[in-house]
Order: sequence, then structure tokens, then C-alpha cells
Amino acid sequence: MGCSEKPVWPEAAGAGWKRPVLTPPDEAVRAQVFKNWDSIAKPLDGMGSFEALTARIGSITGSDRIDLSKKAVLVLCADNGVVEEGVSQSGQEITAVMARAIAEGRSCVCRMAQGVGADVLPVDIGINREGPLPGVLDRNIRRGTRNFNREPAMTEEETIRAIGVGVELVRSCREKGYAILATGEMGIGNTTTSSAVAAALLGCGADAVTGRGAGLDDGGLRRKKQVIQNAIARYGLEGADPLRILSSVGGLDLAGLTGICIGGAMFHVPVVLDGIASMTAALAAARLLPGTEAFLIASHRGKEPAAALLEKALGLSPVIFGELALGEGTGAVMLLSLLDLALRIYNGRTDFDQLQIAPYERHMPSCQAEREGKGDGG
Repeated sequence: MGCSEKPVWPEAAGAGWKRPVLTPPDEAVRAQVFKNWDSIAKPLDGMGSFEALTARIGSITGSDRIDLSKKAVLVLCADNGVVEEGVSQSGQEITAVMARAIAEGRSCVCRMAQGVGADVLPVDIGINREGPLPGVLDRNIRRGTRNFNREPAMTEEETIRAIGVGVELVRSCREKGYAILATGEMGIGNTTTSSAVAAALLGCGADAVTGRGAGLDDGGLRRKKQVIQNAIARYGLEGADPLRILSSVGGLDLAGLTGICIGGAMFHVPVVLDGIASMTAALAAARLLPGTEAFLIASHRGKEPAAALLEKALGLSPVIFGELALGEGTGAVMLLSLLDLALRIYNGRTDFDQLQIAPYERHMPSCQAEREGKGDGG
């Protein structure tokens, strides 16, 4: 789909708007990738979940020839008005400082991305400052969200526009030849918005999903939970549709990440999720456009309590259990490095004939669920 065509995500979604119909991942390609793995001189299923992950990627892209050499990290940067309630250690000014550091290649995710050959693309979708930041893609919808403890964080139109930014970012990246995308975010207060959206989507209380974020003390954590619980009750979000949940207590970065997940499904680009923000956005995307989850990969399980609940709701299994809590997309980039290592074996393909040894025989697949496309490691 070329840039001259109509936007794939409308700026206003009325009752008559028809959601796109997704073409599911190619199961024949998935099976071929597993067959290719079995031909390599190694024990059957010897690469564990990485065999399933590469099969998932192949099924998404439609080819068993997997080349992830061109990859990008999309880091969505936005501020959240709810920080006025003392739910974060830091002030909003940190978001712009870190966005600039990302643009200059000095942040943690940039250091890691350099090691795996990934481009880091910072996007201002809602930083609370005047004027653009050099090196940061300007897609600012408004200068931070409203304080959802007092009023809804965004209008429905703002939310839809932010989702549209995410969808269009994926389309642009695909046209530039990126084979896989990692999600990242930078925005003070976004563990509060993520926990609020997660609680509403999962139908559970704030206690079950809310953590300390960047290091709140006990008093700050209690305030954070109370603000979230009050907002869910005030806006009647139990059982509400995802768009209203995002608009009421979400953030511009969350809405944009939701769009990235939807864009990955629409354009068959695998999307690697990072922490709680992108996992929450992924669940919102799957509720808005069922089937989106088949195009997503979970990288790691972080410290936030919502992580395991979100994974279960999405049917995704992370690969890394390192208690990461850095954000910026660092966990997703760490998984990209592991995928690169696995693909050195897959694409190198030293088979049994080359070593003049008999291949292993598969009597009973030990990874039958993965080979049927269920629970395949992310």
C-alpha cells in the first residue's frame, strides 16, 4: 500500500466504520520453518522456543527464508497529566530530556541497538514542550494528556489519531524494508496509565496490576493504586470498550503502541513487545482488532505485576525472565540479539548429510503445541 493511498486508519471512527479484515499468518510456512529446523544437525527441538519464534516470524512474513538484518525500534515519547497526583518520582521534564538523548544515540536502548544493528526511531507523539526536538520524529497530537484523576486523559478523536500514528509508522517502516520492529516508549507516568488500562481491560482491581514503576515508596504506591481505582470507578470502565478505556485513563504513547500492534497485523510485520506499556497496548489492539495477537512476540517478563496477567490474556510467552524494568524498548532489543544468534544456525543450515550422520527421527513431537501455532513462545 503506497503512501499516496488513503490512510489505513481513519481519524474518526464512526459506527459505520468497517475494521480491516486480517489475513492470518501462513501456517504452511510455519510448518516449513519447523521442517527446516529438523533438517539441521542438532537434537530435535534443540533450539527450544527459538524454533517456534522463527516459525512464527516466517508465518507472519510469508517466507521460510528469514532475514532480520534490517530492524528498527520505534520509541514513542509522551507525557501524562496524571503525574500531578504524585504517582511518579520524576517530573514531566525528564521525558523531553530522554527523548533528546535517544535522538542523539546516548540512551540505554541506543547502546544496545548499536550492538544488534537496529535503528532507533524516536517519535514525539505527545511530549509536553513547545516545538520539535532535533532528531525526533514530530507526530505530536497534544502536549501531554490531561490528568485522568480529574477528567478523561484524551478525547476519542485524539486517541484514534494516536492509534493512526502507530499504524502509519509500521506502514512507513515496511516500505523502507524493515523486516521486524521492536516497541519502546519514554514517558514519565506511563506505568500508571498502563496499569489503569490493564486493570480495566482485564477486569481486575488496581492492586493486582500496579507496581512501583521507577521506584515509588510505599506511600507513592498507595496513591498510585488509589488514583487508578478511583478513575476506573468514576468512568465506569469495567467491561467498557477498549477505545473508551484508552481515552479515559490511557496515554498517547499507549494509543500509538496500540496502532503499531495493529499495523504489524495489517502489514504482516512481526512486532516485538517490550514491557508493560507495549503489552497493555497489545491487549487493547487485540480487543480492537481480534487476531492482532498472532503477529506479536513477547520479549520478556518485567517486574510490574500486570505482566503475567497480560501474557495470559494475549496467549503469549516471553523468552527472557530477567526482571528488566528499564523501558525504552531495551527488553525487546535484547530478544532481537538472541534471534540473531538463533538465525545464524537456521540460515547456516549444517545438515546431517554434510556431517555424514543419520538424522534424528521424530516419533512424537515434543513441541506439538508450537507446531500447531499455539503458545509458540511469543
